[in-house]
Amino acid sequence: MPKQALLEIAAGSLASALAAQEGGADRVELCSSLVEGGITPSCGMLTVVRDRVHIPVYVLVRPRGGDFLYDDDEFEIMLRDVETCARLGFDGVVIGALDADGVVDPRCRELVVAAGKLGVTFHRAIDASADLRSSLESVIGLGCERVLTSGGCANALAGAKAIAGLVEQAAGRITVMAGAGVRSQNLAELSRLSGVHEFHGSAKVGHRSAMRYLNPSLLDLSPDTERTSVAEVRAMKAALASLASSPATRS
Repeated sequence: MPKQALLEIAAGSLASALAAQEGGADRVELCSSLVEGGITPSCGMLTVVRDRVHIPVYVLVRPRGGDFLYDDDEFEIMLRDVETCARLGFDGVVIGALDADGVVDPRCRELVVAAGKLGVTFHRAIDASADLRSSLESVIGLGCERVLTSGGCANALAGAKAIAGLVEQAAGRITVMAGAGVRSQNLAELSRLSGVHEFHGSAKVGHRSAMRYLNPSLLDLSPDTERTSVAEVRAMKAALASLASSPATRS
C-alpha cells in the first residue's frame, strides 16, 4: 500500500503558521527570517504558536544565517534551544551542523539526545555537505527520523534524481523529505522523479504592508513581507491528494 503523502510548511511567523493550519498542512516547521533560510524563533513566538497551532510543530534550531559551521558558543545556544523546545512541549526540532570540511558535525548527537522524545529532522545543511551519500549515513547514525534535502541543488526539482538516489540508499532507515522551491504546480513531477512521500515548502506569497506613511529616505527598508498563503497550502494538499489515485513513479 503506497505511503500517504505529507505536507510540511515552513512558517516564518505566527500568521504563516496559522495559515498553514487553516490550509490543511500536516506539519509546520517554525522559524524566523526565512529570507536567511530560517533561524530559531523567539521565545515569545514559540509560546504563542504552541498555544494556538494544534497540528504538529517542529522548531528550527539555527542560531544565525550563513554557513553551518558553529563554534562552541553557538552550539551551546542550539543545545539550550532544543531543551527549551522539549520543555514547551513541541513535537520536534530541526537541526543540522557541519565541520569545516563539509562533514556532518558529530556534536549533533548531543542535540538529538537533548531532544529526548521529540522528533528530529536534519535540515538542508546536508545539501551543503561535501558528500551527500556519506552525510546521509552520518545523519542516520545520529538517530534522526527525517532528512530535508534538495538533492544538493538549488531546488528540489533540479535535484530530484539525486533525492531519488538518497531514498534508495536510505531503504526505509530514515524518511527523506524534499524541499526548496516546492509548489503546487510541481508537486506531481517532483513526486514522480524523486519517489518521496514528504514535501516541504513555504507556500508564501507577497503581503503588502498596511502602513500609510513611508519615509522616502528609507527606500532600502521595504515594508512589504511574504506570508504563507492558505490558498496555496490548499492547492498543495490537493496536488498531493491526486497522487493517491495516480501513484508516483520514478524515472
